[in-house]
Amino acid sequence: MNSSRLLRRLNAVVVMMTTSNSPFSTAAMFVAAGAWQRVSKEFTRMKKAMICALLSLTMVCCGTALYAQMQDNPGPTTQSTMGQADGMRRAPMTTDERLARMTQMLNLTSDQQSKIRPILDNESQQMQTLRSDSSMSRDDKMAKMKSIRENTNSQIAPILTGDQQKKWEQMQAQHMGHQGGAMAPQGAPPPQQ
Repeated sequence: MNSSRLLRRLNAVVVMMTTSNSPFSTAAMFVAAGAWQRVSKEFTRMKKAMICALLSLTMVCCGTALYAQMQDNPGPTTQSTMGQADGMRRAPMTTDERLARMTQMLNLTSDQQSKIRPILDNESQQMQTLRSDSSMSRDDKMAKMKSIRENTNSQIAPILTGDQQKKWEQMQAQHMGHQGGAMAPQGAPPPQQ
């Protein structure tokens, strides 16, 4: 039965109850109360269904927007996967991780990868030795790290193409910006701390 037809019948019963003092009006009152409960339950169900549909639609829209935003802005995600979220110092990247990142960002060929891997291995060993040396002051260690990175960069640069070198310099400038310019010189590979 549709709602408008039910409301018309309900209205007719209410008019009849108000004008009559017969026992029928008491029975009609029970029927009207039952009909009213049925109508109110129907409206309540419709409200619940509408609210659920709106919430679902909102979640879908917000989820889509967040996903799109994550795709457009990979910077913070990359930074947090490196362990720098909350300002914490991260562990040094392994040679394989650094090479994989360079390959992904610069589209290195397998020949370039095989030439760059020993350079990164050498830098990693030098940095590890430097970190374990307790006889040097912090400033001396920083200066030595800078020279090791510059040496590594000077060995990597001739292996890269012109476009790759430009992109590499941009990556290093961006990396230096994330660290406040304190750790890596412009054009140097990611630091091994």
